[in-house]
Amino acid sequence: MVDAEGSSNGFRMDRSHPARVYDYWLGGKDNFAADREMAERLIDAIPGAVASARANRVFLKQAVRFAVDSGVEQFIDIGSGLPTVENTHEIAIGADPKCRVVYVDNDPIVCVHGQALLASSGSTVVVQADLRRPEAIVNHPDVTGLIDFDRPLGLLLLGVLHFLPDDEAYAVMDRLRRTMVPGSVLAISHLTADSDPEGMARFAGVLASAPEPTVIVPRTRDHVERFFAGFDLVEPGLVAVHRWRPPIDRASDRFWLWAGVGIAR
Repeated sequence: MVDAEGSSNGFRMDRSHPARVYDYWLGGKDNFAADREMAERLIDAIPGAVASARANRVFLKQAVRFAVDSGVEQFIDIGSGLPTVENTHEIAIGADPKCRVVYVDNDPIVCVHGQALLASSGSTVVVQADLRRPEAIVNHPDVTGLIDFDRPLGLLLLGVLHFLPDDEAYAVMDRLRRTMVPGSVLAISHLTADSDPEGMARFAGVLASAPEPTVIVPRTRDHVERFFAGFDLVEPGLVAVHRWRPPIDRASDRFWLWAGVGIAR
């Protein structure tokens, strides 16, 4: 997960980081007391935060499998977060051993853990880079050494674009889109206030009041759909994250993430 402050919190144990908060919600162990405290404060703001995070993880698995079934053999996962069970490379390579995966994150802890996990892999690399600088990502030697941009690519932007303001977010997506040849697959999940404006306002307020404030930009369905310009959305379209194929049964209709997959024209 990428935050709006770049990698400024680095290895600091006394400041929460979105990637480590997310790790805690997923049941991981690579988080500190500050991350757990922030995670619980966010749960108080939106009691469904953990279920939403876990639905987002299910969406990752579904999107990767869809891309592999569509003939994609290479992936870039930007804002990948900390390694946990069933990572992108495990899903992709499990479906097709020819797959190659690049993880990109700006958190040094994410990168150190990922590099240790993948030390013996020749088909997967971890790159420390910032979503706000897409040129540096696509031209990074570890990326170009593994990814052939003349072939279809699977690009994963799960839970990251809402850390960027409009002027950056759409420009970043435009630059990344230009690296993707027809047949490439784009998967996005994005925070929204459409279903629960008051809950999302509380959620954003908690993040903004942290010792190192994190600013988020929840977007409406129409604004999230703009990121798919140049792509054909696949069924069921842009939907609540728990309703992407197959849907997850939930007691509440409230949701805080839009999710969709598109194929580049």
